[in-house]
Amino acid sequence: MLAALLYGQENLRLEEVADPTPAPGEVIIQVGAATTCGTDLKVWRRGGHARMLTPPTLFGHEAAGEIVALGEGVTNWQIGDRVVANNSAPCMKCFFCQRQEYSLCPNLTWNNGTFAQYLKVPAPIVQHNLLPIPDDLPYELAAMTEPLACVLHGVARSNVKPGDRVVVLGDGAIGLMFVAKLAHECSVEVTLFGGNDQRLEIGQKLGAARTFNYRQIPDIAAVVKQQTDGLGADVVIEATGVPSVWETAIACARPGATVNLFGGCPRDTTITVNTEQLHYSELTLKGVFHNTPQFVREALSLIANGKIPFELLISEQRPLQDLEQVFQDMRSRKVIKVAMIP
Repeated sequence: MLAALLYGQENLRLEEVADPTPAPGEVIIQVGAATTCGTDLKVWRRGGHARMLTPPTLFGHEAAGEIVALGEGVTNWQIGDRVVANNSAPCMKCFFCQRQEYSLCPNLTWNNGTFAQYLKVPAPIVQHNLLPIPDDLPYELAAMTEPLACVLHGVARSNVKPGDRVVVLGDGAIGLMFVAKLAHECSVEVTLFGGNDQRLEIGQKLGAARTFNYRQIPDIAAVVKQQTDGLGADVVIEATGVPSVWETAIACARPGATVNLFGGCPRDTTITVNTEQLHYSELTLKGVFHNTPQFVREALSLIANGKIPFELLISEQRPLQDLEQVFQDMRSRKVIKVAMIP
């Protein structure tokens, strides 16, 4: 089969590799669509990921398709089932899993390789995070289940209350998903900051009350305070993975606010926090990582009900042979998410 392999920093190659065969408990999916992700872009640019993969490796982690082979012992699935597979599953046995803190599981089973004609799904994911998708749900929308599950986890950890004024920093797919979830289902007022006017327009369509292009603003925190009676935002969500933006997020917060530092920064980076502000303003700073089986299911349900136009995040469909160019386009911010069709 044709598959994308990551060999290192911006070193992505399409190669012919052997078709996968299922071990006991595993299934093989014929990929209907694999969506690109900001995490994929970061991994491509950095040449690896601290937890998810080590090059050289099959690449990509968002996909939906049809089961074409079953491993021994798989009895609750059939060939021909339309499914979406999360890219991980917790062990369900460790200290953290016993406390239902599944995203902290040190034994997470990771899976990569969605940018290919076929995808092998490990047994723990088959058991805990493989879901059927409705017949009328396009594969490219179902494939967005994984990132949306991460966003739903992030919203749940952000102490959001009805009537809150929420600031989202970042107009990538994750930031826009935060806007959509918050605006449509949390009864809050969302202000979005980003650097691309077309994306900011999509943010408005997804429910943002206000949008600002940060390239035209010398002081984001000052603008936030102007919009919040001089106080700052009740909740701030950082969705860029840039350390300086983490610091900006903290500066945008009112006393008593929650700051969700959601975007993953490069390894070993640090930020500076004003201890006086943190202490006397009683700020809550949170790092939120990945997703859980509960949010995977909630994400697919939210996509399938069609109330939020998540299709706005799919810039285009492209054949797998165009993957390298797609990452170039993502780096230059010409596209948000692209559905790769093997």
